[in-house]
Amino acid sequence: MLQRPDSLSNASLTRLNEMSESEARQKLLAVCGSERWVNRMIARRPFASVDAVYSAADEEWFGLEKQDWLEAFSHHPRIGERNLAQPKFAATASQSSREQSGMAGASEDVRKEFAVGNAEYEKRFGHVFLICATGKTGEEMLGSLRERLKNDGATELRNAAEEQSKIVRIRLGKLVEE
Repeated sequence: MLQRPDSLSNASLTRLNEMSESEARQKLLAVCGSERWVNRMIARRPFASVDAVYSAADEEWFGLEKQDWLEAFSHHPRIGERNLAQPKFAATASQSSREQSGMAGASEDVRKEFAVGNAEYEKRFGHVFLICATGKTGEEMLGSLRERLKNDGATELRNAAEEQSKIVRIRLGKLVEE
């Protein structure tokens, strides 16, 4: 488990707890594209503490089934994707763009190799390559893609779920900073 971002304050916690259900649904869908995860997080409000938010996020995420994970993964654009205007990316396009900013400085060779690797990964595993890209360079992400292509399907599903959990924690922190 990652440590919680320091930015989640008690005032932010109060705001999250007091959001209407529809506002909470909209905001939490931008954190994680799994409807079941969102429903479970809404049902757990009010949260007693900042730590309880992160604990609940992890418990609910890792308590989901494969199809819920795949649903969440489907809301992530491919690393290096330039067309973020697709409707399924609407809630997360600006976040994804910031999170994947390390790819912006990558060479054209790295971008091309990543595109080929993305296609191979999706064909092999049936879902987008998912990595917590925040703070990573294009070269680092490409190295991770190469390594993870060596995995079996079950291992890779778990790796992607772990990466999604990291992304959720970062996005929860940003949600309450708004």
